[in-house]
Amino acid sequence: MFHKEKSIQIKNSASALYNNLSVLRIAPRRLTYFTVVHANVVNMVSASWDGLNYSHRQLQSKEPNVATSTSLIMQAAFCVLPSRELLVVTSQKGIQMYESDGSIMVYWHALDTPETPTAQAVFARGIAAVSENYVCVGVSSGAILVFDIPSKGSNITLSEVLEEHKESITDIAAECSGSQECVANLVTVDDGGSLCVWKSGEEFQLLNKIAGLDISCSSVKLWKGTVVAGYGSGQIRIYEAVTGILQSEINAHARWIYSLDIAPFSGLLLSAAEDSFVRVWHLSVTPETNSVEVAHLHNECVTDTQICGAKFCDGDGYAFAVTGYDLSEIIRYTQT
Repeated sequence: MFHKEKSIQIKNSASALYNNLSVLRIAPRRLTYFTVVHANVVNMVSASWDGLNYSHRQLQSKEPNVATSTSLIMQAAFCVLPSRELLVVTSQKGIQMYESDGSIMVYWHALDTPETPTAQAVFARGIAAVSENYVCVGVSSGAILVFDIPSKGSNITLSEVLEEHKESITDIAAECSGSQECVANLVTVDDGGSLCVWKSGEEFQLLNKIAGLDISCSSVKLWKGTVVAGYGSGQIRIYEAVTGILQSEINAHARWIYSLDIAPFSGLLLSAAEDSFVRVWHLSVTPETNSVEVAHLHNECVTDTQICGAKFCDGDGYAFAVTGYDLSEIIRYTQT
């Protein structure tokens, strides 16, 4: 179903972080941007669709008034809003927002770090663009920071802080199907496996909280009112977002899941884990009963590689890309 394409080389290898790959397709320019985190650097590659041109850029973690920052980056993700696209980078010190090509930093938000060192690490992780004008970012305290993004310029404001989680945020996802009918349009997950389902607005509204099972939920997606969550146990669980009803439970991987992705137009689901496997599934929702059916379609094994990032390169799931710990390349697969 899928075959391996030519890999894209990156300047540094990928760190072992959840969801350590982000992809942005720039259709008018026939380009795709890829970002992969290595320690305190974001490796960024712009690749032309014909495979002939690649350009590289590296973004350092930044802090005000410090020449070079050693603070580790936890995640880099593209955020697509109707009026603009941003690259959001989270680290141990704060949150940086760039124009999508990485050329200009438009906003910096410092994290509250305690005066005296504590046992609790401080970092930001979990990034999602929600609704018309919001970007949500999770922090290690369990809080979700909601930023209001103007259609242009750097007048970005922190509009709300959502405090429902008790443990570090691991991932955040917004409704990706584009459907306006979905009541729930944001899901947040934490290290204890708890899921919170939200409705965005002037004030974000908590619709449901699904209790954790003391197993970290490392990656989450929201599609057509359905929450798809990947866990440290190697399981994928599928919930109805508003009611929290468990629809299905899949023993998908032998080891810790690091990344999930959904192709919103086709319902293809990608899962990737420490067990060196990437699996492709198909989700279908029956509107009458709201039930979800899952079919397994395809496997790829990246031998002896702890996979840490996997993303579809387009909304139909025609191609996907994979990163692995200590690999200095992005591996790509395309449908045959």
